[in-house]
Amino acid sequence: MQNNRVLCVISGGLDSTVLAYKLEREFALDFVSFDYGQRHGQRELWYAGLTAERMGVTHDIVKIPDLGAFLPSALTDQEVSVPHGHYASEQMRSTVVPNRNAIMLSIAAAIAAGREIPLVSFAAHSGDHYIYPDCRPEFVDRFNRMLLSALEGSVAVIAPFLNQSKTDIVVEGAILSVPFASTWSCYEGGEYHCGKCGTCYERREAFQQAGVEDPTIYEE
Repeated sequence: MQNNRVLCVISGGLDSTVLAYKLEREFALDFVSFDYGQRHGQRELWYAGLTAERMGVTHDIVKIPDLGAFLPSALTDQEVSVPHGHYASEQMRSTVVPNRNAIMLSIAAAIAAGREIPLVSFAAHSGDHYIYPDCRPEFVDRFNRMLLSALEGSVAVIAPFLNQSKTDIVVEGAILSVPFASTWSCYEGGEYHCGKCGTCYERREAFQQAGVEDPTIYEE
C-alpha cells in the first residue's frame, strides 16, 4: 500500500478544487468524478477535467446517469425548479439527492481499494450540515466504521473541511493560489453562474466575507 496517495472525489466545484490543491502539498492524487444525471453536470464535470489537466492528475468519470431517475431532487429532475435564496433556507431541501455521498463514496472507496490507495477525500464543509445529512461529522464517522468491515480497513474517507466554513475554504484557496474562476458552483448549469440559486448565493457570500476578489461571472 502506498500511503502517500489520495483519491479525490472532485465535482469541479470550488470546495473540492481547493481541497485538491491543499492535498497536493502532501499527497500524490487521483481524481474521480460522478455523472449521476445532475442538471449542472456538463458544466461542473468540464471544470473538474480542467483542474485535472492543470494539475497533471489522472481523472476518471463514473457514469451513473440513470440514478437520477430514482432520486427525486431539483438537481436531477428537470421538472423541479432549483430554489433561489440563501443556502440555509428550508426550501433548499429540494436539492437533496438522497444518499448521494454514500453512493459515490462507496464507489470511490472500491476504486481506491483496487488501486491500493488508502484514502478517499471529499469536500463536505460545515455549511452543508444543515441541509445535507451525508455531509455531517456523524456520517463520515459511521461511513468509515462501515469501511472497516467492507474493506477490512484498507481505505478510509477523509473530509478535511468538515468543520470549516465556505469562507474558510475561500481564504485557504486564495493562499494556495487556486484559480477560482475555473470552478463551477451553480445548480442551474447555464453559460454563467445564475447568481440566484443557493449555491451561487453561498459562493458570493463566502468571497465577500473572506475579503477575496470574486472572479465569478454572475448573470444576476
